[in-house]
Amino acid sequence: MLGLLSAVMIFHLCIVVKIIPYEITWGGRLKSVEEMYVFEAISIVINLILFVALLIKGEYIKAFIPIKVVNVILWIFVVIFALNTVGNIFAATWLEKGFTLLTAASAVLLIIVLRKKNKAVTS
Repeated sequence: MLGLLSAVMIFHLCIVVKIIPYEITWGGRLKSVEEMYVFEAISIVINLILFVALLIKGEYIKAFIPIKVVNVILWIFVVIFALNTVGNIFAATWLEKGFTLLTAASAVLLIIVLRKKNKAVTS
């Protein structure tokens, strides 16, 4: 999941630096470069939150928030990915439609992560 998330963040950075045209992202709804910067900044921050939550859950970094909060954050992302999967199915561009499998896989992978018990919690 961390590798997948890293690839997604690189994708968003490619949009910001205009390697990938913003017109083919966000369901083709963005109207200006300014909108793109706002949407991409929000997306990158949200992905960083998920990345940190996964690092804590996997015990790669010390938990600075309770594991129950981390689990709630991860469940919220399961719902977001599930809803995003439906949205991608109806997206205006083929690129966005292609992300349907990515978002569905992300939801499933997060459920698998959530089912794992933390050593700190079980000890």
